[in-house]
Amino acid sequence: MNRWGKGLLIAALVGVVAMAFRVSWNALKDVATATGADETAATLYPFVVDGLMALALVATLVLTGDARRFALRVLAAYTLASLVLNYVHGLVPELHDKGVDWGRLADWDPANWALVLLATSLPVGSIYFGSDLVAKVLHHRPIEHPTTTPNQDQSSETYVNRSTADLEVSPPAPITPTPAPAELPAAPVVSLVKSTDRVPVSVVAAESTRPRRATGRVPDVARSSRPTRTAEQLLTEARTATADWTDRELTAEGIRKAVRTSPAKARVLRETLRAEREQSAGTGEAVA
Repeated sequence: MNRWGKGLLIAALVGVVAMAFRVSWNALKDVATATGADETAATLYPFVVDGLMALALVATLVLTGDARRFALRVLAAYTLASLVLNYVHGLVPELHDKGVDWGRLADWDPANWALVLLATSLPVGSIYFGSDLVAKVLHHRPIEHPTTTPNQDQSSETYVNRSTADLEVSPPAPITPTPAPAELPAAPVVSLVKSTDRVPVSVVAAESTRPRRATGRVPDVARSSRPTRTAEQLLTEARTATADWTDRELTAEGIRKAVRTSPAKARVLRETLRAEREQSAGTGEAVA
């Protein structure tokens, strides 16, 4: 609905409420006079009842949740009370006369007592319920929803509907062939077996008085599952592990941890790898 239609609807509602208030004016004023109100109080009495109904209607439109349900209950209660008083005013012709008996709204005493209690309690209820509704409206915080403009919706839909073929693709970089590495000379083979040219020394077993305990066959679980590597295999593993190492990082301890060998073999591997690097550096300088 456009703004013009909303304004027309609100104007029509205000007109209907104003005419209904004028119709109910005489009935509520005569009822107030019958319950002992003076001329000024009787004139203000319709504002107390129907005015609180208007206030409850506005609070219903503003509040949410439990507060809105409370405003609806107040609106329903005062609407019903105004309907009852207007109905009584129509049934009792004496209320239309200025000389109506004070305090008599019905011939039957219980009904008269109930109607007088209803009419006199509405102003007090208006003070209580009206203050509560105003406090709820003042402390109410509306939930803010993010607003989106039509251009934002259109741009998001356009972005989703775009295919991958419409997207800009940068041209692939040219592929340059990798130059073939120069053939390196064969590395010198260094024997990892140390010579054991030592003078044999006769060893005499010491006699022990304790009986020797018989030992059995070592179980397969206790044996090492790793096979014994040859010198060439150790050198190949060391070359692979230290390919990206610097000369400073090429130490016997680092080689021992990398290939998991003994310190003696690690030192031999270090010297072999250093010799290979020096030979490779000398060959590169000669070619340059």
